[in-house]
Amino acid sequence: MLITSFAAPMFATNCWILATGAGNECVIVDPGMPNVSDSVAMLVDQHRLKPVAILVTHGHLDHTFSVRPVAQGYEIPAYIHSEDRVLLAHPEKAHGVDFMSTLKGETFSEPTEVRELKNGSEIEIVGLKIRAIHSPGHTRGSVMFEINNEVLVSGDVLFRGSIGRTDLPTGSSIDMEDTLIRRVLPLRDDLRVLPGHGPDTTIAHERKTNPYLAPLIKRVGSR
Repeated sequence: MLITSFAAPMFATNCWILATGAGNECVIVDPGMPNVSDSVAMLVDQHRLKPVAILVTHGHLDHTFSVRPVAQGYEIPAYIHSEDRVLLAHPEKAHGVDFMSTLKGETFSEPTEVRELKNGSEIEIVGLKIRAIHSPGHTRGSVMFEINNEVLVSGDVLFRGSIGRTDLPTGSSIDMEDTLIRRVLPLRDDLRVLPGHGPDTTIAHERKTNPYLAPLIKRVGSR
């Protein structure tokens, strides 16, 4: 599998591009902010790829700001969980007032084609088998994507050594804990994790070292 990425200038959000190999069709995950269309195009051209879809892990602007321009530019659909779809056009519903005040004058709307995901939704495109795992906590509609049983695109659910914040609108610490127990801990150790921010990792490494998982592992193990 070809996996390439860049960190968007604002908030260093990882935009992942995945394909079965160079010269093939690809999916783009979480094009962030500001408009990163040129950075996407550079990697697409470098590897001779053809974008066919955008995957969105959740509706925060640092992951969705460029969804519309990239989707419209390549005339491709965007996939997002039904709970977070509204955030494509109304990001203020999941951001604090102070942050939105820095974006006065910006207008937001959906791309032409949006396809909603549910937990367990499966997408088979470009030779990749993609399974959506609904993982609320960071936002109500956060999802992780398990791809070809090899890779987990974790968005802002799981990072190397940390987890996503839960204090923004639609976030929930209770939901996050449930997600970690029911969605993350059962995953295979050998899955490579591609997070929304920071370096990649593996489920095995996080199971051993992530301070947010350790107490949950003890609790689950004691049942």
